[in-house]
Amino acid sequence: MDYVVITETLRAIGRVVWGPPTWALLGFVGLYLSFKTNWFQVTRFKAYYGGTIGKLFQKKDTVGKGDLTPFQAFTTAMAATVGVGNLVGSTTAILFGGPGAIFWMWMIGFFGITTKFAEIVLAVYYREVNAKGLMIGGPMKYIEKGLGWKWLAIIFCISGSIAAFGIGNLVQASVAAGAMHGAFAISRPVTGIALMIFVGLVIIGGIKRIGQVAERIVPFMAVMMIIGCTLVIIENIGLVPHAFGLIIGGAFTTQGAVGGFAGAAIATAIRYGLMRGIFSNEAGLGSAPIAHATAKTDHPVKQGFWGAMEVVIDTHVICTFVALAVITSGVWTQGLPATATFMYAFSSSFIGPVIGNAVAAIGILIFAYTTMLGWSVYGEKCLEYLTGTWSNMPYRCIYVPVLLIGSLGVVPVWAVADILNAFMAIPNIIAIIALTVTFAAIAKSYFQGERYVPYDENPTYYKQIKQK
Repeated sequence: MDYVVITETLRAIGRVVWGPPTWALLGFVGLYLSFKTNWFQVTRFKAYYGGTIGKLFQKKDTVGKGDLTPFQAFTTAMAATVGVGNLVGSTTAILFGGPGAIFWMWMIGFFGITTKFAEIVLAVYYREVNAKGLMIGGPMKYIEKGLGWKWLAIIFCISGSIAAFGIGNLVQASVAAGAMHGAFAISRPVTGIALMIFVGLVIIGGIKRIGQVAERIVPFMAVMMIIGCTLVIIENIGLVPHAFGLIIGGAFTTQGAVGGFAGAAIATAIRYGLMRGIFSNEAGLGSAPIAHATAKTDHPVKQGFWGAMEVVIDTHVICTFVALAVITSGVWTQGLPATATFMYAFSSSFIGPVIGNAVAAIGILIFAYTTMLGWSVYGEKCLEYLTGTWSNMPYRCIYVPVLLIGSLGVVPVWAVADILNAFMAIPNIIAIIALTVTFAAIAKSYFQGERYVPYDENPTYYKQIKQK
C-alpha cells in the first residue's frame, strides 16, 4: 500500500470513529453533566475564575498531598493541551469544515468545561501513590477503583500509551519541522534532532522537572500568540463582524449549496469542529486529568477549577483569536495546506512576511515543544499502569527518538491522531457517565462547605449521599 492509500484508509477509519454515535456520546455527557451541576460552566464561573486566574498573584497556599503545585499541574496539562491543535488544528478545521467548524469547537468547548471539571475531580479523588512515592491518577484509576472495570482501564491505557506518540509526538514534530523549514529553510532532520535534545533534557528529569519548565513557558507562549493574532486582526478589524457571520452561519448552512450537499457540508463542519475541538482542549479525552492528579491540593474541586479554566483559555480565547486571524486574512480560501495557511495569515499582515513568518513559525515550535513535554507524562503514566514504574525511563528513551521520525513528515499524523483520540475518549466518557453521581456528590459537598472525605478514608462515602 502506498502513502496515499494508507492515508485515505486512516481517514476513512477516522470518519467512522468520529461519526454521529461519537458526536451523540460527547454531546450527551456534556449536556448531562451540565444539568447535574446546574450548568456549572455558567453559574460557577466566578468560583472557578476566582479560584484560579483570580488568585495567581496572591500568596501561594499550596496544601495537601501531591508532586506539583496546582499551577504547575495546570501548566503541565496546558503544555499538552495548548499545542498545534490550537494553531494548525483550528486552521485545519476551517479548511476542511469551513468557518462554521469553529462554532462547533466553541460548543464542544462550552460543554467541555464541565466535562474536564468532572474528569479532574474524579482523578484527584481516586488517585494514589506509586512505588516511587509519586502520585498516579486519571481515567485508569477512576475506572478501576470507581467502577471495578479494570479491563476498560487497560484499554484506555493501551490507547493512551500509544496515542502519546501520535498526538503529542509525531503530530507536533511534523508541524514544527514544517514551520521551521518554511520560515527559515531549516531542514526537517535538523529540527528533529534539536527537538530530541531539548525534549530529552527535560523529560529525563520526570514530571517535577516538566512542571517547573511548563510553569515558565506556557503563560508566556499563550500571551505572545494572542498578541500576534491581535496584530493580524487589527489590520483587518473591519472584517471581524463578517468573520463571526461566517462562523455562525457556516455552522448551520452552506452558502450557495442546497439539498443533500448542504446537509453533508454541515455534517462536515460538525465533525471537524468536534474532532479539532477535542484535539485542542482535550476535554473528555482523559489526558489532562493524569497531570492534574499530581497536584498538591486538599480538595478535588479546587484542582477541578483549573481544568475548567483550561478549556476557557484554550478554546474560547486562543482558538478564537487564531480563527479570527485566519478568517479575516482571507488566506483560508486560497487552498494552501494548514501550516502554510496559518503562517501566511501572519506574513501577509502589516508586520511583513519576514517577521510574520518568523512569529508564526516560532509560535508553532514553542506550542509543539510544550505539548511534547506534557504528552510524555501521559504516555508514561499510562504505560506505568500497565507494567509498573520500571517502564518510566525506557518509555522516555523511546519517546525521544520518535520525534525525529515525526519531523520527517512521512507519517499521516493527523489521521492517526484522530483515531487514537477516539479510542481514549470513548472509555473515558463511559466512565464519567457511570461515575456522575460520585462526581456530583463531591462537587455539591464542596459548594455546601462540607468536610472533604478522601477515598482512602471512606471509599463509599460519596456513593452513599443521596442527590436532591
